[in-house]
Amino acid sequence: MIALPIMGVSAADVTIRSSQLTAAEKATREFGTADARLSDAGQGPQPVYQEPTGEGVVPVQENAGKKGLTRTVTVTGDDGSTTTVSSGESDPVDPLVALPAGARSLSDASTYAPVRTKYGLLDVDIRELKAVDPLAAGITELDRGRFPAAQDEMAATNGFLKSSGLHVGSRVTVRGLDRSYRIVGAYDLPSELDAEQLNALPGAFIAPYEAVRGEAEGIMEPSKPTYLVSVAGDFTWDMVKQANTLGVEVDSRAVRLHPPARADVPIYRTGFGRSSLVYDGGDVRAKAIAAGVTIGGLSMLEICLLAGPAFAVGARRSRRQLGLVGANGGDRRHIRAIVLSSGLVVGAAAAVVGTLLGVAVTVLLRGTLERYVGQRFGGLTLRPMELAGVGGLAVLTGVLAAVVPAIGASRQSVLASLTGRRGVRRANRMLPIVGVFFLVLGVTVVFYATMHNDSSYTAALGAALAELGLVMMTSAIVGAFGRLGRWLPLAPRLALRDAVRNRGRTAPAVAAVLAAVAGSVAVATYAASQAQEDRQSYTAELPRGEVAIGGYGEEAGDLGPLRAAVQKNYPVTGRVDVSRLYVGPASCTRQVGAPGCGRVDLVMPPANRCPSDGPTGAARLTVAQREALVHDWRCIGPGHPSAIPMDDGVLVGGPAVLHVLGVRDGAAEQALARGEAVLFNRAYDEHGTLKLMVIADVTKEPQDGSEPTGPVKTLAVHLAPAQEPYGVTAVVPPQAAASLGLRTTPLGSYYTTSQMPSGAQRQALNSDVAKIGTRATVYLERGYVGDDNLILLALTLFAGVVTIGAAGIATGLAQTDAEPDLRTLAALGAAGRVRRTLSGFQCAVVAAMGVVLGSVAGVLPAIALRRSDLHQRWATYHRAIDMGWGVMGEPRVPVVVPWGTLVMLVVAVPLGAGLLAALVTRSRPELGRRAEG
Repeated sequence: MIALPIMGVSAADVTIRSSQLTAAEKATREFGTADARLSDAGQGPQPVYQEPTGEGVVPVQENAGKKGLTRTVTVTGDDGSTTTVSSGESDPVDPLVALPAGARSLSDASTYAPVRTKYGLLDVDIRELKAVDPLAAGITELDRGRFPAAQDEMAATNGFLKSSGLHVGSRVTVRGLDRSYRIVGAYDLPSELDAEQLNALPGAFIAPYEAVRGEAEGIMEPSKPTYLVSVAGDFTWDMVKQANTLGVEVDSRAVRLHPPARADVPIYRTGFGRSSLVYDGGDVRAKAIAAGVTIGGLSMLEICLLAGPAFAVGARRSRRQLGLVGANGGDRRHIRAIVLSSGLVVGAAAAVVGTLLGVAVTVLLRGTLERYVGQRFGGLTLRPMELAGVGGLAVLTGVLAAVVPAIGASRQSVLASLTGRRGVRRANRMLPIVGVFFLVLGVTVVFYATMHNDSSYTAALGAALAELGLVMMTSAIVGAFGRLGRWLPLAPRLALRDAVRNRGRTAPAVAAVLAAVAGSVAVATYAASQAQEDRQSYTAELPRGEVAIGGYGEEAGDLGPLRAAVQKNYPVTGRVDVSRLYVGPASCTRQVGAPGCGRVDLVMPPANRCPSDGPTGAARLTVAQREALVHDWRCIGPGHPSAIPMDDGVLVGGPAVLHVLGVRDGAAEQALARGEAVLFNRAYDEHGTLKLMVIADVTKEPQDGSEPTGPVKTLAVHLAPAQEPYGVTAVVPPQAAASLGLRTTPLGSYYTTSQMPSGAQRQALNSDVAKIGTRATVYLERGYVGDDNLILLALTLFAGVVTIGAAGIATGLAQTDAEPDLRTLAALGAAGRVRRTLSGFQCAVVAAMGVVLGSVAGVLPAIALRRSDLHQRWATYHRAIDMGWGVMGEPRVPVVVPWGTLVMLVVAVPLGAGLLAALVTRSRPELGRRAEG
């Protein structure tokens, strides 16, 4: 009972300490045996300042707009014409310009690419690094096979092989690239065991892939390689600053191990360095320590409440020996010392056994723990002082658990101990009074925290005080339960009265059940409330059971196979195809964003714009005006996301689109039939018309943040009462688009189904989509699907195990007390079931009292935390309005009581505890030796 928690704490301590890497170990895992990593600072060819660890970089002199530093890209259109456009990025800097004389370097570059797997497409980090080079030793760990040695070979991480369904020996292909690579080995990244990565030789993948993608998409930023560098000696801080003058950022091993003084770091004298002192994390460490102390204290209380009755059972079984001590001149101090010594011995044994088992479990499960943590341990790190502290906690817990049994044993008279009489036990009158004080104090703190404080820690502290008060009041509350005995049948009445008369053994067990159930109910209530909040905030993208597929750009070419796959695997009853508007030549249907390709934007009349929109935002408005905007229709955003990607929420289609979106509006259908558009957002309505702005070339849009311009076309519209159903702002009939000279291209399809597709049907469709190998959207609206059922079940099982354990201990103590009476009943010919029935009801009574009290007590902290959440959100809401951050919806934090969990705890757990106690109780008592004299 004590050793198991100590084992868990010891294992957790060793695991956490072993997973904390030193600065040297981190450097080895990031850049191997190299002395430094050189990389482009991203600020162009100009001097920069950097932090010693390379986490922050700023230019020495701010260059507004980066004039002269911005890279331009020349792209070729379909007709052979060339266009020069700005990439928006700084000119690249070759990190090798900062390579010291005589140094050796190794390139390390990576890019993301869509790799075809067994299940479809997977965006994977593809890294070009010669992993067998001595400079790269420590970055990767080869698991099996070998690293690539040819241009058509790759190695893969175990994480990638697991996710992709491939294996060593498989060939991998990348979408858009006409070559394949053979996987020749599997490896791991020591600091990212679940990483999905492929490794290739330098020049084997990135250059040909970027060349192909650049031709397809018009503009593509090339990857920027970094270089691992080995120098004679160390790469010092002065060498780092010298490289910074060339626009190169350096991550140095020597600087990591021996960082310079803050005064020697120029970046800390800039605005960036001063701002880093402002956001220092606040009192996060103090809150973490407070949370740890609270959890540790409650855990010790729970162990003491569970172990205390066990010590009482041992003291009761040894009362004859303790009586002999008193008969031979021992006083109460000796009796107390004997029982306390048993607690000390048990605690010390639990400390040694638990600590050793914790270390052994960590060693045996090291691989599993490393996968759980996500990184390899630097080594098995044992902190003797911390482990000694854990052991001391076990000793202290054992002694504290034996305090109450020791006091009870010392109060027994010598005659009663020798003769086996129980004597008269009087309840402590002061303990319930102190409990009432803590209960009132805790409730007061909870109400204060929920009304005047936004700290959840204050609310948790109040709930803990209230629970402690209830634990202290348990003895008095158990006595109050005795009044219910008059309405119970014989067996449960006897069990209840026995529990009430012997509160010394009943109260600790009930308190232990109360504490465990209260914690479980509190977490379950909070989880159920959070699930309800998630359910209320969930926004569907389609009517439930419907399906949508959408392909934008290159993915539109996969719509045909996707449509066939959906109709093959799902119970489809109807299909509606939709299109989108596009501007430019036919190649723009695939090469979205290429030169010469534009788009169509909806134009909102100035009078319909939200007053908080614009360059100055809501800062120019008063607080009262900002609060009024919360309910202003012009500032209310879209109600639903869209299952199909579209420009400004515009679809091209007919009346069937309305049906599939759940819009039943005869006037809107008639408007589409006669060539008018249907608008679902009145903010775009301008006296019965809808204006569309045609932007001819997206690559020529202004870069200063101003709005683009272009010719505006006007379209007659019908304003529907529905508010943007599932992200659709307007439906434009094909004939209306053609009359305006706008071109259309297929975008996707909506499907209605006769019933919700089953799991097998979804898996079948996923398999077919994987074979197609597409990034097009395939969406099934299943409605809100919560994941809290497993949590509630686990909490219920935990509370049930603790309840059965505590009630079983109390039952064992009751049987020890009642052994003479049970033997008398057996001698008189009572059936064996009487003993089992009484035992079962004794266990059920203790479990029922603890569960009922714990269920009531557990709701309070959950309500406190939810009220604290609501208080914090209201504070954030008012702060956002006061600071002019924009328009936010009013916060809503529901509180939901998980009645199903409570019913299971209150009914099923006591019933199961009683049945289990009855089953394990022997029908006949053990034969005892008659005491002489």
